[in-house]
Order: sequence, then structure tokens, then C-alpha cells
Amino acid sequence: MYYLGLDIGSSSIKAALVEVSSGKSLGVVQEPKKEMSMFAQKNGWAEQNPNDWWLHVCNAITKLKKQFKVSRAQIKGIGISYQMHGLVIVDKQGNPLRKSIIWCDSRAVEIGHTAFQEMGEDKCAAHLLNSPANFTASKLKWVKDNEPDIYKQIYKFMLPGDFIAYKFSNKINTTISGLSEGVFWDFKNDAIANFLLEYYGIHKGLVPAIVATFSIQSFVNKKGEKESGIATGTPIYYRAGDQPNNALSLNVFNPGEVAATGGTSGVVYAITDNLSGKENTRVNNFAHVNYTKSNPKIGKLLNINGAGIQYRWLLNNLAVDSYEEMNSLASEIPVGSEGVCFIPFGNGAERMLNNKEIGTRIVNINLNNHHKGHICRAALEGIAFSFFYGMEILKSDGINPTVIRTGNDNLFRSEIFANTIATLIEQEIEIYNTTGAIGAARAADLHKGGFKKFGKTIMDNDHVMTFVPFKDKKPYLKAYKKWKKELELVLNK
Repeated sequence: MYYLGLDIGSSSIKAALVEVSSGKSLGVVQEPKKEMSMFAQKNGWAEQNPNDWWLHVCNAITKLKKQFKVSRAQIKGIGISYQMHGLVIVDKQGNPLRKSIIWCDSRAVEIGHTAFQEMGEDKCAAHLLNSPANFTASKLKWVKDNEPDIYKQIYKFMLPGDFIAYKFSNKINTTISGLSEGVFWDFKNDAIANFLLEYYGIHKGLVPAIVATFSIQSFVNKKGEKESGIATGTPIYYRAGDQPNNALSLNVFNPGEVAATGGTSGVVYAITDNLSGKENTRVNNFAHVNYTKSNPKIGKLLNINGAGIQYRWLLNNLAVDSYEEMNSLASEIPVGSEGVCFIPFGNGAERMLNNKEIGTRIVNINLNNHHKGHICRAALEGIAFSFFYGMEILKSDGINPTVIRTGNDNLFRSEIFANTIATLIEQEIEIYNTTGAIGAARAADLHKGGFKKFGKTIMDNDHVMTFVPFKDKKPYLKAYKKWKKELELVLNK
């Protein structure tokens, strides 16, 4: 018997099967083969058709069942992970009224900024733990202001994962974690943020019913079975946004535990039980998957736009053939890259730098002594230093990291990168071979409880290796201070 896990990304849909009894992964498939397209009618806009997600979900399930010879009767539950902050709006028949305004769409930035100023920064920090910023609530307000004819037809708004659950079941509901990522949740009153809805002029009736993150949320109905190939009556047991789900996939549930990702952009997602919004303009605060009123667990999310994209740019523009060659060249250069500094912020405005857009800079190159090996080392160190810089922000907001866990499919595979961070933070970095879809499938079992068993499954099946901090921190700290000085020169211009 198996659980099905779905990861609804903006590039692709991934589907996984895990054994109910052991939690072991049977396999993962991806649909479509090429990246899904985004619609951008104007600069800064990004939209996708929600029904396209559903089409690819159904195709992925068909492929998964065929590849692993699994019948619909063998799939006993569903878990869903999804791209965060997207807005899906439907009419009374459940049909999308427009394309989804997805996470990277920036049209509502000014709406959120104005709301933050007019409602009051202190009130937003105390109740929302965030600025309304460019999150789902602000996107819904944009529709109200700019597409009033569409807005009048709205029956409910949903997040992307809510829509996929609806397509299976014909039931519209959401979670506290989901509402918090849309900045619809009032943490102080542990309720829907009515004051924000009133400010934006959004009727409370548009908010879906709330179900527990780990629970019987709905069941696949006949229409869902016909389209997806999952048997009628199969329960949907779990859903969460991709970053909380990534943390869950890495067994990150408790204060001090940190999940990190070093992909095109970087993410540090740290757990705390402190309802602090001190750094709410640089750090996002969401209800984690195990949040309850009596035992609040908050995920503090710090995003670094300029991460792996820098290293990929070097691969494409240096005379090198592979990341392996770049890592080999970098390994021949000492800590600190003999003075070369790489400021890796060339992928748009950086929230942790107060939304400044400073670009990527390579400084202190000596044309007589330095070569591409120095640039490769400086790039890895610069990205690692930006992670540590972010961790310093999180520490100032009450995070005291005890362990960092990450997947085995990103920058953390580089020894230079991982060792630099581990040594500066003075904490181990554990590497696991897992994915969001696998984590979502395993999470389907957590409606029964059993978090210790869940964590043991990850530790037993997925641990790859652990990077241990070097005893001599001095050369790393010296290099970081030099890098930070160069960064501050840019920021203070």
C-alpha cells in the first residue's frame, strides 16, 4: 500500500509514492518534461492557469502508476506540497475566474507597502508577524481594485494546493499555515485577520473553511477519480506550502532546527516558538506545519535571490565544462580566495538587504596573480557568506540554530560551500536524499500522529552525510569580515 505525494511547483509537478508501512520511497516522476510556462502580460507579472497544474498532476499520476505497476486501489492517501503565495479565485461552480497570480508576481508590492504604513508597522508585526507586502491578500486586493467585474464573481479564494485538493474532491478548504503564508492570519488572536480584510474591503465569506494540516481534509470524489485515476474515497491527509513542506521533509519541526536550500535562489527556514516580528521587513514569518495555538511553531523564512544562479552564470560564461571542474579549480585556492570577493546579489532586489538591488560584483582581482580558480572559490564563498549574513539577521530575531538540514540536490553538495557555512555557524550541516514530493507523501501518515516515527524514517532512509565545523574558524571569519566590509561599502553608497 502507498501514499501519493504531489509537489505543485511553478516549473513542474512532481509526484511520488512511498510505502505506507515503512515510508520508503518507491519513486518520483515529473510532468511536464519541459518547464511550465508563465504568462507575463506586463513586466513584473507572472501568472499560470490552475487547470494546467491539474492536467499535469493527472498525467504524473498516470505515469507513476504505469512505471511502478501500482493500481488505484493501492494508493491509500494523498499529501500535497505547493508553490506558496499564489492566488486562485473561483466562481460558485468552482471554475477559475482568471489565471493564478503566482508567487513571483510583483504587481501588488505597492498595495502591501501602503497597507503596512497605514495599518501601522507595530500592529502588523504584532498580529501578522509580517508586512502584507506582495502576499496573497495584497494580490486579492489588486484584483478588487483593477478587475472589479471579476472580483464580483468570486465565491472563494484559494492557494495553489487548495485548488488541487478541490479538483480531487470538490471540497474547498485551506489550513492555518496556508492562510498565514497569504498573510490572512492574526497570530495574536489566533483567528482570521479581520482587521486586514476590513482594511482591504475583502468580505470574510471569501475565506475557505479551515481544516487541520494533518487530518482527513477531504475525499476523492467520482469526478476526481475519473480525471486523476485515484480511487473514489481516497483521503487527502495533508497539504502545505513548499518551504514548510521542505522543512517537514527534512524532519525540521522544533526550535533551533533549520532547513536550508541552495538552488537558483537560497532559502533559510528556521523554526521558533517565539511570536516575534522584529525583522518583518527582511524575514517572513509563517505558521509551520505543526503550529497550534497552545504550542505555536513559527517558520522564519529568509530568502536569498542571489544564490545558485551566480554559480550557474559562471558555468555558462567561464571556460569550464562542469560544476565538478569549477569545484576542483576552487579547491586549489585557499580560504578567502587570496582577497578576491564575490558579492552575489544579481538576481533582483534582495529582501534581506531591505529590497535593495545592488547587482553582482567581483572585487579585488589582481590581473597578475588571480585566475578563474579564484573566481570560482570566491563565488562559492560569497554565496556561503550571504547565507551566514542571513543567519545573523535570524539570530537577531531570536533564532539560535542547533542543526541545519538540507537536500542532496543543490549547492550544499559543494564541500567548500557547506564547510564554509558549517564552520562560521559552528553547527553541523546534515545532508538528506529526499524531495518535497516524497515528504508530502510521508506526511499523509501524520494524521495519526507519530512525529518521532516520521523523523526516524527520514534518518534511517535518507541521511547521506554530515559536514562538521572545522576547529580553526579564524581564516573563515577573517574572509567573511572582509566580504561583509565590501558589501557594506556597496549598501552605504
